[in-house]
Amino acid sequence: MFQILRKSAGNLCALRVQLIGASSSGQCRALTQQQQQQQQQVIELPEVRPPRAVWIENLDTVEERKLGIQELSNEVFGATPRIDIVHQNVEWQRKYRYVSFAHAKTRNEVRGGGRKPWPQKGLGKARHGSIRSPLWRGGGIAHGPRSPTTHFYMLPFFNRVLGLVSTLSIKLAQDDLHIVDSLDIPTDDPQFLRDLVQERAWGPSVLFVDSSDLMPRNITAGTESIDHVNLMPVYGLNVYSMLKHNTLVLTREAAEEIEAKLSEQLHRNDARSLMTKFKVDR
Repeated sequence: MFQILRKSAGNLCALRVQLIGASSSGQCRALTQQQQQQQQQVIELPEVRPPRAVWIENLDTVEERKLGIQELSNEVFGATPRIDIVHQNVEWQRKYRYVSFAHAKTRNEVRGGGRKPWPQKGLGKARHGSIRSPLWRGGGIAHGPRSPTTHFYMLPFFNRVLGLVSTLSIKLAQDDLHIVDSLDIPTDDPQFLRDLVQERAWGPSVLFVDSSDLMPRNITAGTESIDHVNLMPVYGLNVYSMLKHNTLVLTREAAEEIEAKLSEQLHRNDARSLMTKFKVDR
């Protein structure tokens, strides 16, 4: 009798374990499906930032008028500024045009010292062949600077591209970048440009950039006698000039050309060949 009760109790326990196992596996499966659904709901497409929008201004009057809105690409005018790369570009531009003319004469170039100062033997003095030896006062300089010495080196290609992108983004973020419809002004009087810059609070120095190097006559003649207002075509735009001037003024065509060229360079697929060591004779 005892053995029968023991077997029935064992059967009941096994059945209970099976039921618990089945229920627990069902709960785990349900929890897994629920977590997958939650993960699918959480995964979303990355947020696309809208393009930067700036006002298009006029230059035909001293007073400012808004003529429209120009949309600028975020990857060119809204990038995260890299101050280290901007500094590399500035140092590169300052040094590649610098030539040192410091020059020291060697013993062959110093005047005098043609004969032996005293005999080789017999006087108890050190052996000397010329009083213009580097050991003598007034003699030549050993391993001194020789002119002309260039400090030219070439910055990697993409450091130059990122330097332009960072500087344009910094100028726009600081409200020092303005877009105008054209560089046509009504007169060639320099006072008109001085009044315009003062009225619009563009700062002490302004750089006007156009898509072509053939600028309108009035603004070319007006800036001729103003040292702190300069003109530049798109192909000459550089980091040093943008940082040297307080305000950067681009025409609408210049802004579109800069955006197209820099976007093309940022997405080109032959980066490896461009990052090779620069050779002067290539």
